[in-house]
Amino acid sequence: MNHQDSKKSSLDEIRERFDNDVERFSNLETGQQTTIDAPVTLELTTSAALFVNPDAKALLDIGCGAGNYSLKMLEKIPGLDCTLIDLSRPMLDKAKERVSAATSGTVEILQQDILEAEFPVEHFDIILAAAVLHHLREDADWERVFSKLYQSLKPGGSFWISDLIVHDAVHLNQLFTQRYAEYLEGLGGPEYRQKVFDYIEKEDTPRSVNFQLDLMKKVGFRDTEVLHKNGCFAAFGGIK
Repeated sequence: MNHQDSKKSSLDEIRERFDNDVERFSNLETGQQTTIDAPVTLELTTSAALFVNPDAKALLDIGCGAGNYSLKMLEKIPGLDCTLIDLSRPMLDKAKERVSAATSGTVEILQQDILEAEFPVEHFDIILAAAVLHHLREDADWERVFSKLYQSLKPGGSFWISDLIVHDAVHLNQLFTQRYAEYLEGLGGPEYRQKVFDYIEKEDTPRSVNFQLDLMKKVGFRDTEVLHKNGCFAAFGGIK
């Protein structure tokens, strides 16, 4: 599979789509409708971060969208200094407004591609990445990002991912794709299913849980764990 397929959406195209979708990503109760178990993974990743890093001071939220994950984290650990990064300026503006109202800590926003962003070494206690890493294309991009995030965590810090995934075994990939298709049809019928599958094909290059956990180990994470998996979606992470 060529993950640098020229037919895939460019960063500008991805940015434009999210610029026009701020309100949909501002629903803290339901999360994203197309994401199976979105409220469950939102709760589990932030709970894991709380249990691993109860005294956390600094949070990095990658692909923060309208700020849902930071807000949920702040419900559990108030007063965090929050660094929010996203391609979309309207998303960042919305996230800053919502997160600033929820924390006494600092709120910094960065409108950047995660591949290009630079972070201070051993600075963050918690890193959250929800529905964002599937935009990475090549293996080298994934390794570069995971290594960068590992270096930016304090010793004992944790990195939690909630995302669209694929499966290494072809037949299982077919099984879970079929089940996801049925889920989407239940939400909005065949046309809705096709619309979602079309934009996944156009925009996303997800990787398996195995690939990502192996990569975490490779860049140095001491412990890794799967928190939840349902079909083509999973929540998992690592501890430095």
